[in-house]
Amino acid sequence: MNPFLNKSVELLAPVGNWDCLRAAVANGADAVFFGIGKYNARVRADNFQMEELPHIMAYLHKYNVRGYVTFNILVFENELNDARQLVTACIEAGVDALIVQDMGLMQMIREMSPDFPIHGSTQMTVTSAEAVDFLAPYDIEVVVLGRENSLKQIKSISNKTETPLEVFVHGALCVSYSGQCLTSEMWGGRSANRGECAQACRLPYDLMVDGERKEMGNIAYVLSPKDLAAIDLVPELIEAGVSSFKIEGRLKSPEYVANVVSKYRKAIDEYTAGSDYRPSVVDIRELEQSFSRGFTHGFLEGTNHKKLLDGTFPKKRGVYLGTVKKILKDAVLCDIEAPLKRGDGIVFDAGRPEEKEEGGRVYDLRKRGEKVPGEIPSGLIEIVPGRHDVNLTKVKVGDKIWKTSDQELENRLRKTFEGEITFKLFPVRIEASGAEGQPLVAKWTDVVNGNSVVVHSERNLEKAMKRPLTKEYLAEQWGRLGGTVFELAQIELQLEGEVIVPVKELNRMRRVATEQLLELRERPRQYKLNEELPLSDKNQRADKETTSELIALCRSMEQIEAACQTDVHYVYADFEFTTDYPAAVEVARKYNKPIALATPRIHMPGENGILNGILKAKPDAILVRSLGAVQYYTSQNLDLPLFGDFSLNIANHKAAELFLGRGLERVTPSYDLNVQQMVDMLEVAPTDQMELVIHQHLPMFHTEHCVYCTFLSEGTDFTNCGRPCEEHRISLQDRVGFSHPVRVDIGCRNTVYNAIEQSGAEYLPQFLQLGIQHYRVEFLEETGEKVKEVLSLYREALDGKRSGGSVWRELKATNQLGVTRGQLVKK
Repeated sequence: MNPFLNKSVELLAPVGNWDCLRAAVANGADAVFFGIGKYNARVRADNFQMEELPHIMAYLHKYNVRGYVTFNILVFENELNDARQLVTACIEAGVDALIVQDMGLMQMIREMSPDFPIHGSTQMTVTSAEAVDFLAPYDIEVVVLGRENSLKQIKSISNKTETPLEVFVHGALCVSYSGQCLTSEMWGGRSANRGECAQACRLPYDLMVDGERKEMGNIAYVLSPKDLAAIDLVPELIEAGVSSFKIEGRLKSPEYVANVVSKYRKAIDEYTAGSDYRPSVVDIRELEQSFSRGFTHGFLEGTNHKKLLDGTFPKKRGVYLGTVKKILKDAVLCDIEAPLKRGDGIVFDAGRPEEKEEGGRVYDLRKRGEKVPGEIPSGLIEIVPGRHDVNLTKVKVGDKIWKTSDQELENRLRKTFEGEITFKLFPVRIEASGAEGQPLVAKWTDVVNGNSVVVHSERNLEKAMKRPLTKEYLAEQWGRLGGTVFELAQIELQLEGEVIVPVKELNRMRRVATEQLLELRERPRQYKLNEELPLSDKNQRADKETTSELIALCRSMEQIEAACQTDVHYVYADFEFTTDYPAAVEVARKYNKPIALATPRIHMPGENGILNGILKAKPDAILVRSLGAVQYYTSQNLDLPLFGDFSLNIANHKAAELFLGRGLERVTPSYDLNVQQMVDMLEVAPTDQMELVIHQHLPMFHTEHCVYCTFLSEGTDFTNCGRPCEEHRISLQDRVGFSHPVRVDIGCRNTVYNAIEQSGAEYLPQFLQLGIQHYRVEFLEETGEKVKEVLSLYREALDGKRSGGSVWRELKATNQLGVTRGQLVKK
């Protein structure tokens, strides 16, 4: 017998506007998630306004659907008051949960209300049981796991925690770990951690191997994944312990929402009812039609770099029809693999998606010149495009043909959510009693949520002369619930004697009862709301001399050796392979320099051995980069300083205080902050425990997808790729000619670094005035000589012997590609 029969699995749908919301409800979503104004990770969606919250929640609760507000971005210091207002509005409107990324916001919500539900966003980069445990003190109701977790890992996490786990099952995939992509911030000042992703992963890149361009044919989109579609893995996901299935798509159409929600509703219901569910060919095809860049299971079945992306196109395609066999005078001949009819949209794919493509509506279908009526399921067919849509002289034999739209499908989907939703009915139970000379008393109970109302007749019961009240008669009268969301499930009647009341009175009682039950459904959930606490005042800093400590982060033994020969206070080692850390510690000991070793940015189940290996190398401190690593080390009560890195995404003083209160000795602010946002935070945060990175190659993409394995190997993952990363160096060359280095870590994850160094030298006077003592300079591929030169420049600036502007000019003059201020520039 299936042990997962009747298991409650939530289906969570994306809504970017009212049409999408109605589509989600009408097609069976258990819950929806949506944004309010600019404070969410999809600022380009229509989104809703704060004053709409009560109406939205009343509508959702009418149909027993939960509503979650996405506040899944980093919150800057000057936004904390606005954030508090939005949280208060959500509490008062009875929102079912806030989906949160920012740790400071999480802390503030818990201070405001002890019981308001918080969901940990995938932007938190939670990928292990230890990371889930880190969130336990804040009573997180649900945790959204990273899209890189496999089914095996999900099951491992589920077995170690009672916290419900939410997993993405359908929609666009980010190539970078959510919460760890800084590309949009670096190149356009549009942070993905602020809902402004510029989709740099969808751009073409040339693959540079050891400085030479690798010929890739028509493959140029080396970071653009296919779309996730896990509908055929619904049984495995349920059995792995997933509590909520999340669909991506707050920028998508209501027809997309209707389509995807209905398909996953069917899959969940059939499996939990005992059916051996697998999606049909038609189901998959219709999902592809609504939106698809090609479908993939992502990482759910484990890592297979060859299946994650296609590489030849970055945008929606739809359903694959076939390739052009022959060009006719007014048509193309194609052996189609999927149904096609008049009015469908098609596009001809010549392998150059960056250029204008030929496409339009199908005007006619023919076989050997004769028109063919209706839909053609498959086979050799002449496709006649609209005369003004397609220039056939630009179409070539071999071009792929995609079906981009299906008006019949869209019309069918639209009908599901247009007008009032009437199919979703909820059972009521009635208990009625009375006696002659007394009112008829009826208790109506909403079976789903247990709400009850008691309604009395305004006229007393009278002795029945002909037809006394019966259970059947009351069921007939009170069962007429059309136009409401209720249906009569059960009625119990206890009467003394044969009595009657006018039918008009029965109808009134029914109307009053259903109105009151509906009002109870729509009433906001009640939460505790504490008195408003003031945010922290600006730090009072004593006018005293402080020592400015310079820290060098090195990524090679040559750099470690060079840094140790300077007057840096600390050396950090951030090597691709942590197995080389003992040698770095040995060099630091030789020069009597304290050394910290960096953890990977991602912590997966089964990777505690990596963290333990770092301890065995006997460093003087550890640079901690993930929630899982923070939890692993702090739970051991180590007598070893722990420094929190930028990847913890600390963007306000409350987040800084949270991590410092959880055992970190000092923390590094998020790279999402520009100089003004940094100053705003540092005016309030404990600056003696803050560390600033003032020179680096910004790490842009951080991804489970390995470019080395995908394009330099016949293998599919680290077990059979032959380790090309140990033999070669890859860079991705963008459209302007900059080559961005790609480096691998111990977990085979790739980081793409910005080609141009970033310097905050010009802002040093401000940071020094604020009392910052710890300044980090990061190196990537620099020689030992260059390391010494750069550290000397910053040392002179910190000692007041050289201006920040002078450092900037010197770096710009000596660096081949120049230097950038990066995201620090005040926008």
